[in-house]
Amino acid sequence: MKKITQFTLAALLAAPVTIGSLSLPASVSAASASPVVPSASQTAKATPSVYTDSAADYAQFLQAKYGIQLPQQLTKGDFIQAIAAIIETNQAAVSTEEASDSQNQAPAFTDLSSGDSTYDAAITLHNNGILSGMEVRANEPLSTYAAVFIAVKAAGFKELAYTYPEEKTKQALTKLGISPNRVQGQAAQELAAAIDTGLVPESLYPALRKGGAASADFANILLGRVLTSQGKYKHEIGRSGDADIYSKLYAAYRTADLIEAPELREIVDQALRNDLVTGYNLKDSRFDSNFIDELTLTYGHDDIKHAVQLIGLLRSEDIDADVQFQPKTSAFIYLKEWGEPKETPDYKVTQIENGNYIAYAKEYDIQFEFNNTADKARFNDIILKYAKKNSDDASALIYASWWQPLYYSPTAVQDYPVISNNKIALGNYYAQSFSLKENAKGIQEGFRKLAPDADVTSYNFWVDQPFFNYLNGESE
Repeated sequence: MKKITQFTLAALLAAPVTIGSLSLPASVSAASASPVVPSASQTAKATPSVYTDSAADYAQFLQAKYGIQLPQQLTKGDFIQAIAAIIETNQAAVSTEEASDSQNQAPAFTDLSSGDSTYDAAITLHNNGILSGMEVRANEPLSTYAAVFIAVKAAGFKELAYTYPEEKTKQALTKLGISPNRVQGQAAQELAAAIDTGLVPESLYPALRKGGAASADFANILLGRVLTSQGKYKHEIGRSGDADIYSKLYAAYRTADLIEAPELREIVDQALRNDLVTGYNLKDSRFDSNFIDELTLTYGHDDIKHAVQLIGLLRSEDIDADVQFQPKTSAFIYLKEWGEPKETPDYKVTQIENGNYIAYAKEYDIQFEFNNTADKARFNDIILKYAKKNSDDASALIYASWWQPLYYSPTAVQDYPVISNNKIALGNYYAQSFSLKENAKGIQEGFRKLAPDADVTSYNFWVDQPFFNYLNGESE
């Protein structure tokens, strides 16, 4: 077998070659069965020095996550239904007393009945303090101003808006380039808050100055900004092309500690003692990226310098992508014959009954959302050429490259084999163990016996060929 460095031990020994299980976490969803191929709807994004999501970016996200696809000729009802789909019904956009009163009975809309397509959505918005009047006018074209008035309250800025004094409101409307006489009262306050908070970006100023009907692009940008204001858009530390992305990576790594999660760890440590798995990973779902599955890959490693060079490698290959850093802790059996383990702040051990240890090592996953499926497909060739060891001479590879690099996709990618992820969750924390598909059922049943009340799931996903080879007992 090829030599494995001490730094890769935590990741690689998490996989028992004998039973084909690996304890590495993924944040993946049920996946499509067709390989990724570039499509006209996934054209590459521009890569300015500071990237700003476009109407097309938001539209793609809305369709992928919520099934929302706005028509070009947009009605107010279309926008109301879209807003209702992306907000939570218990959104704190209205005071507790107001919410209690509004939810006691359905509002008596003058122009909507229970059979209308917009009716349920209008009730949701009314009960969250977003719609206040009884006349909805759902079939009328959506105006730019009506869209902003709905969006600013859906985004959670209503109370802020109503703090605006007259002079502050006037200053904001001056930025927009319209006369304070054009919009007055609470409507002017709402518009001013939308401008100052960035809910309405400068790209939408011309449309607001012109007035009239809102375009689908206008509405998609507002919907995307509402999601961002609620923390429900993509969760990322930046883009690979950002000037400060390396500083952000180092900052994320420095502030990440070993994940404790004692209640969950007790369960999966027992799985180690029972030889159900020889390793697992702990992760925190609060670091999930919320990226679009079709464009996403997850890459695992333990050395932050490797991550920095990986980002530089992608930039050198003209690939720009959203980047999310996810802390993880790898736990595995450390055999007593390997010698006395040396603990550090990032590496701890607990001795078990047979004299062996359970070791806990600090690692990370980086999730990439690529601009298009073509870039996602290219990633494999780039790693195999520049970040995979094939001999002891690694002079032409990026720092700390592994014999079996690990990266995987929630959707099918050409030449990626399928394996299983076996996951057990308690609250925000979850433990995972990767395995060959034929071993997933036994691991899943074992988890359920150890923790009948825990959330146990198993699903298939797509992994790079070298790592699949490792699960099958091959050294490269």
